[in-house]
Amino acid sequence: MTIADIKNTVEGKMDQSIEAFKHNLTKIRTGRANPALLDSVHVDYYGAMLPISQVANVSLLDARTISVQPWEKGMGAKIEKAIRDSDLGLNPSSMGDLIRVPMPAMSEERRKELTKVVRNEGEGAKIAVRNLRRDANEAIKKAVKDKLASEDEQKRCETDIQKVTDRHIIVIDQLVAAKEQEIMAV
Repeated sequence: MTIADIKNTVEGKMDQSIEAFKHNLTKIRTGRANPALLDSVHVDYYGAMLPISQVANVSLLDARTISVQPWEKGMGAKIEKAIRDSDLGLNPSSMGDLIRVPMPAMSEERRKELTKVVRNEGEGAKIAVRNLRRDANEAIKKAVKDKLASEDEQKRCETDIQKVTDRHIIVIDQLVAAKEQEIMAV
């Protein structure tokens, strides 16, 4: 593996770590409604556990209400039960075929707990990025040991990888700050 391959691979993997972190942040509930909030809720569909988005249309009615429109008549009660049984603290209500999921207002204490969760997720993402940096640096040292690269190239590449790492850590910090601000907004 060449030095250029190592740099490209590590940057790609760091980008994937940030995408995974963004996906995890969407699951953390804020005061506003977000259809992605129900992505983790699964419903029994003829013996198979499927995400709600695969058995119903999930959209927003307004800033604080999610609507769930089942594609089959008999699924309404099952979807409502799955949402109620999830650990999201939501209380859906049926109106004919439409299921309304109002977002309850969060207390100050709950907001502070969620900011801690966001910080922990951010720290996990930073650790993942730093582990990728370590792995890349070890690969570079192995390339130098195998006489595929010079020590000067090693130093240059390690510097470049550190810059990429710093850039990704800054992005993670910005995402954490933005999510904290979103959670603390009343």
